[in-house]
Amino acid sequence: MISYAEMPEIIREYMVYIQTIKGRSKSTADIYYRDIRAFFRYLKCYKFGTISQDEIETADISDLTLSQVKSVTLMDAYGYMVYCKNECNNNAKTQARKTTSIKQYYRYLANRAHKIETSPLEELDPPKIGKSLPKYLTLEQSKRVLDSVDGPFKERNYAIVTLFLNCGLRLAELCSLNLRDINFTDKIVVVTGKGNKQRQIFLNNACVVAIKDYIEVRKPSKPDEKALFVSKRGTRISRRMVEQIITDLLNRSDLGGMGLSTHKLRHTAATLMHQYGKVDIRVLQEILGHENLGTTEIYTHLSNEQIQKAIDSNPLANQKK
Repeated sequence: MISYAEMPEIIREYMVYIQTIKGRSKSTADIYYRDIRAFFRYLKCYKFGTISQDEIETADISDLTLSQVKSVTLMDAYGYMVYCKNECNNNAKTQARKTTSIKQYYRYLANRAHKIETSPLEELDPPKIGKSLPKYLTLEQSKRVLDSVDGPFKERNYAIVTLFLNCGLRLAELCSLNLRDINFTDKIVVVTGKGNKQRQIFLNNACVVAIKDYIEVRKPSKPDEKALFVSKRGTRISRRMVEQIITDLLNRSDLGGMGLSTHKLRHTAATLMHQYGKVDIRVLQEILGHENLGTTEIYTHLSNEQIQKAIDSNPLANQKK
């Protein structure tokens, strides 16, 4: 966990801003800070000349001054992008994230903090990222994972997997669920997503039954424990534990080593809803809690079977000379 004490004031103010005003989580703010810190470490070496190349990965930036921040140019940022690509071997996605982090920081300095007149990085463009289809489980693979659940915490683990595969929750969203978020009467769960934005998701019968079965055996460490999912110690389950649960189930289902994860179960839920339920893209956007429709559109990919059927449906498919 990154401490505010190590940050220069001019960056610490930004970290406070994105958490209080923009509603970003501490973990998200830490990612922004690491990206910004890496940029200024690069500048301390290659622009300001105050550290050596051997120190660029560990250098302290707490002595960063406003004049140094103001001296940054667009070409400095482009030089950093080249450094990230050639020296750090960052892929296009990582480069794009770093570009966004430093660009948003300078936009804040100009438009919110008024520390500079205009942002020198406004014309900084991220590298193009090739669109790739998300990894997901097939319907049969999903059933295999559900059937593999067993052991002393089978009710809890089954409910966890069921919510991932039916509701498309993010890992953080699932771990933060509280008992009061479940409304069995209306079959609704209130989910707190990114930026503390809440949305309602309707629970199907599988989810309702799984959660009820789990609650019957749920053993909190204290009567007023509000977390829905608890560990064997009776306290709120951690993200790491949920990740381990899913990894174990995937391995048990002979699906290990395929690059699957809790987030891939979210991809699976979205894909199954779109392919089998013909769910409208905007409805899917609401369920998943995406701000931009473009983010949801990756789930509109078609399976190979659907593509084959489309080709076979061509009226010329059986034409012969």
